[in-house]
Amino acid sequence: MDEIKLKELWQATNEKLEQSQNDSKQQTDDITHLKVQNFISSIKPIKIFTILVGVGWVFILGTVVLNLFVYAFDTASPFFLFSAAIQVILTAIALVIYIYQLITIYQIDITEPILKTQQKIANLQLTTLWITRVLMLQLPVWTTFYWNVSMIEHGNWVLIIIQGIVTLSFAIAAIWLFININYGNKDKKWFRLIFKGKEWTPLMKSMELLEQIDEYHNVAKS
Repeated sequence: MDEIKLKELWQATNEKLEQSQNDSKQQTDDITHLKVQNFISSIKPIKIFTILVGVGWVFILGTVVLNLFVYAFDTASPFFLFSAAIQVILTAIALVIYIYQLITIYQIDITEPILKTQQKIANLQLTTLWITRVLMLQLPVWTTFYWNVSMIEHGNWVLIIIQGIVTLSFAIAAIWLFININYGNKDKKWFRLIFKGKEWTPLMKSMELLEQIDEYHNVAKS
């Protein structure tokens, strides 16, 4: 076999090998994108359900609070009004973020560049953290809505002190969680305990898959 035929055979072999690698790379990309799409799609039902429940809760509790403010402000318990108003406001804020997340989920297109998809998923992770931080601020008011003036004026001081300690403990916990719920603590046990579930795990798995395929592309280019 002469040198020309050897070169042609070598070139043909290289082209087949390169084509095979490209096909394998494309197949890997397609499978990864399909997995990411499945993970993201699995979040939609819980988001929709939470939004519907949140809207109902804000509407009902908001209506009660508004009516008490307008028609029974002098007779209603100020502790209940204060606690319920805070709950309505914080839940409404979380609800707005949930709606924003759902819109973002429907805007994710797996055919887009990996970096763009990563940015959207990172945004979903960040807003999920913010939702939890905001809702954690509700902790203290769950221990104050049943207070009343009579309880303060004529109640047992031991029980009042115990109640104060409980409320203060919940307030400290709420502030601590609000400060410490961030992505830098994602590997800590308490963080994983809070965030394991259908809203967080699919986001983490999606990001891991996209990072793996991004690394694979970078290695292939080098």
